[in-house]
Amino acid sequence: MNIALIGYGKMGKSIEKMATERGHHISSIVDLDSRERLSEIAPNNTNVVIEFSNPSSAFDNISACLRKKVPVISGTTGWLDQLPNIEALCVAHQGTFLTASNFSLGVNIFFRLNEWLSQVMGQFPDYKIDIEETHHLQKLDKPSGTAITLAENIIKTHPHYRRWDLNASKENDMNIASIRQAEVTGKHVINYHSSIDTIAITHKAHSREGFALGAVLVAEWIQNKKGIFTMNDFIKI
Repeated sequence: MNIALIGYGKMGKSIEKMATERGHHISSIVDLDSRERLSEIAPNNTNVVIEFSNPSSAFDNISACLRKKVPVISGTTGWLDQLPNIEALCVAHQGTFLTASNFSLGVNIFFRLNEWLSQVMGQFPDYKIDIEETHHLQKLDKPSGTAITLAENIIKTHPHYRRWDLNASKENDMNIASIRQAEVTGKHVINYHSSIDTIAITHKAHSREGFALGAVLVAEWIQNKKGIFTMNDFIKI
């Protein structure tokens, strides 16, 4: 399989390593200093694009590939206010697109556990919820896309909460604490506090390999598929 990488930071390099170990070929690498290579990506040289760039360029990167009918998997967060436009473009060009805030298999199982626990705890209003996310200093967006997904899934399944905020002060707001520290791959904690006890579930990434492996597995799975997909389509729980 020929894979084009858009974004060649730590995540892009991890995906390159994982993909080549699994026998795939990196057909193109597009980064800030090689933006002109974006125009070279086409169906005759690329089976799928894996896009981990930055919020300011993700929309343009994804749009360019979808217009050429090249399947795109995106892990960039912080741009999803433009997602409806990308989905419309994908439909118009009969393309293939999947975006996820996190490709780790463990995190996606954590997402489902989070939804289940939220439904159960919604019966007990004495428990108040907050989320903590910790990442490396180079991570640009706050809170993380994974924390936002966790919060939004709680809001969908819990009767008490209406919105999330980085500095929540209202009764129906859920607080997300966003912490940046050196050399932290990623940690997410969901706390349920009452006056009697605390229940917490945690996911801690030990390396970027889990994210990279998930992205490559999705790239393998999405071959010969058309449409708009999510990680729930990939992981059948």
